Amino acid sequence: MLEIIKAGGIVMWPLMLCSVVALAIIAERFWSLQTKKICPENLVAQVWQWQKNGELNVKKIQALRAGSSLGKVLAAGLVNRHHERYIMKESIEEAGRHVVHELGKFLTTLGTIASISPFLGLLGTVIGMIQMFSSVKTGGLGDPAELAGGISVALITTAAGLTVAIPSLMFYRYFQGKVDELVVNMEQEAIKLVEILHGQRERDSVSEDQTK
Repeated sequence: MLEIIKAGGIVMWPLMLCSVVALAIIAERFWSLQTKKICPENLVAQVWQWQKNGELNVKKIQALRAGSSLGKVLAAGLVNRHHERYIMKESIEEAGRHVVHELGKFLTTLGTIASISPFLGLLGTVIGMIQMFSSVKTGGLGDPAELAGGISVALITTAAGLTVAIPSLMFYRYFQGKVDELVVNMEQEAIKLVEILHGQRERDSVSEDQTK
């Protein structure tokens, strides 16, 4: 492997760096974007249970915020649960924007690697062709080793660039789809919470009016 890297020339080193960074990002995103960590099941039901039992206090909300990304969004709404519906929704949307930014962390870098790797490979190809034609210019066609060296650089760097770019692009698209899916799930859960809390408030208000 080391011989292949050396044979590929100087362009192989930035390609190797890109491959290491891409692998690190892919591993980190697989770990961070687990559904159970971002959007745990039955979280809204648990919050509603706290509300019914009179257990929903500042400490519970802080624990909710620290527990997951969905918890951060729900906590932002719960802080304003005694205000009007639109205020609660605005606070949820603001928290949601921050959470979406966190979910997309490092994906721009991964997409950049997927984009530039083929160009780095192409640069290596051009360098290899320049070396080959330079050897032809100075020594003619009588030195097959020089010609083979230039062609080798061209082929190795092209293959290396595509090897880095293809999986990087695949995982970039996959993680984008994963983030979109998680965001939709969080939006649905947040809307559910708003409707449950304000629906209960409206029912309580109607009951009080009827009692009077």
